[in-house]
Amino acid sequence: MTTTACTATPPASGIEIYQTSRQGDRLAPVELRKESKEVPDRTLKLDPSRTYQTLIGIGSSFTESSAYVLSELSEEARANVMKAYFSPKGAHISLTRTHIASCDFSLRNYTYAPVPGDLELEHFSIEPDRTYLLPMIKAAQAVNEADFKILASPWTSPPWMKDNNTWNGGELKPEFYPTFAKYIVKYIQTYGAEGIPIWGLTPVNEPLGNDANWESLHFNPEQMCAFIADHLGPALAEAGLDVPLWIYDQNREDIMLDWADTIYGDEKASAFVRGMAVHWYQSTIDVGGEMLDHIHQKYPAKEILHSEGCIDALGDDEPIGAWLEDDWYWRPEATDWGKFWAPEEHKKDHPPYRPFYRYTRDLIGGLNHNMVGWIDWNMALNTRGGPNHARNFCLAPVLVDSGRDHAYLTPLYYSIAHVSRFIRPGAQRIGLSGHDDTFMATAFKNPDGSIAVVVFNLAEKDLTYSVEFGKKSFPIDIKGQALQTIVISN
Repeated sequence: MTTTACTATPPASGIEIYQTSRQGDRLAPVELRKESKEVPDRTLKLDPSRTYQTLIGIGSSFTESSAYVLSELSEEARANVMKAYFSPKGAHISLTRTHIASCDFSLRNYTYAPVPGDLELEHFSIEPDRTYLLPMIKAAQAVNEADFKILASPWTSPPWMKDNNTWNGGELKPEFYPTFAKYIVKYIQTYGAEGIPIWGLTPVNEPLGNDANWESLHFNPEQMCAFIADHLGPALAEAGLDVPLWIYDQNREDIMLDWADTIYGDEKASAFVRGMAVHWYQSTIDVGGEMLDHIHQKYPAKEILHSEGCIDALGDDEPIGAWLEDDWYWRPEATDWGKFWAPEEHKKDHPPYRPFYRYTRDLIGGLNHNMVGWIDWNMALNTRGGPNHARNFCLAPVLVDSGRDHAYLTPLYYSIAHVSRFIRPGAQRIGLSGHDDTFMATAFKNPDGSIAVVVFNLAEKDLTYSVEFGKKSFPIDIKGQALQTIVISN
C-alpha cells in the first residue's frame, strides 16, 4: 500500500514517461526504448494542427465524509494526503467539487437555513461546515503551489421549501424559487468571505432523483429553465457573482438532450449557462461517447463536464475489504447499483468490472468525447466506504485506516494523477490517431507548450508502440494492463 506520490527523477532527453501497472509501478519513470528495426505493435501519430476542447481541470471532491476521515489521521499523515492530491509533485488536481449543505456523504442531514419560513435567511449559517469541511478545503489551499477551482452543488433545498417537507425527494414549491436562489447566492458569498471562492455551480445535484434514498430535489427541464432564467441567474447577476452554471448534473443518457434543448433553447436561461454536468452511473462499461458527441455537435458553444463518478454498491456481494488489495482494482469483481436495481433491459450495462479500467477508460474516453473537465467523487473515505448517513457506501481513491494512522493511495488515485498532474488547465486536446478501445490514448498541448499523451493498454500482454510527432518517432514499451503518460517538452 502506497502512502505518498512518486517523485522520482524522470529520464532525460526532453521526453518523460511515467507508468502505473498491475505489477506495482506507481507513476514510475520509464526509460525510452532503444531504437529498433522491429515493427511496433501500435503507432500513435500526433497532429497538433488539429485542435479540440480546452481543459478546465481534473480532480476530486471535498465532502464532509472525506474531511471527517482525514481528521482522524495524525497531522503528518493528513498533510501527506493533501500533498498527494494538491502538490505539483503529487496529482496536482485542478478541479474539485463540494456539496452545498448536506449530501449522502455527510455525517447527518443539515441545512444552512433551518428555520421554516425564514424568507430573508436571517438565520442562514454555514456553521455545520466549520468542524470538518472548511478545514479540509483550507488545508488544500495551504499546500504549496496548490491551484484548483471548486464547483458547488446543493443536493436539496431546506426541507421547508419543498412540497414534501423532508430531505429526500420532492419538488421546490414555486413560491420558494426566489428564496432558494437567494440561499445559493448567500452560500457563495459566505464561502467567499471565508477565503474560499466558488468557481462554478450546478443548480442541484441529480434533479431526476435517486429514488429518495438520500437528499434530493426534483426538477424537470422546464422547471429548471424557469428557475435559472427568472431566479438563480438574475440573483447571481444582481450580487455581482460571475459563477458559471452547469445544468443537468446526472447520468449520460438520452434525457440529456431534452435538458439541452429546453434550457439552451431559452435565450434568457441559456445566457447564464456555461454547459452541462454529467455523471457516469448509466453504465460501467460505456462512457456514453455517442450522446456526449451528439450534445457537443448540436451545441458546440456549450461545454460538457463530468461532475461525479465513483465505485459504488460496496457491501452488496464483494468480500469485505477486498478493495484494500492493489490487484483487486485490475480484477473484474466490482459490482455497482445497476447489477441489482437497473431495469432488466439495462442490466447488460452493469456487469462485474475492473475498477482501474473504469476510471482510466472514463478519463481518456471522456476527454476524447469533448469533456472539458472530470471530477471524481469523495477524495477519501474509510476502509468500509463511509461514513455515509444513507448507508450508500462507495470507494474513494484514498482509503483511510485511522486505527493505524494510515492512508492507502489506491490505484484509482494514480489513474487520476496520470491525467491531472500532466494535463493542466488551459491545455488543448490535439489530433491523435492509432488508438482504439483496446489501446486507448488522448493527447493535449499544455499552456507551456509541452505535449502530454496518456496511453492505456487494456490488453493483458506487453507490447511496444511508437509515438510519431512531426519527423520524430520514438518506441516505448508498455506492460499489459498498464497506464502511461508521455510528456514531450519543447
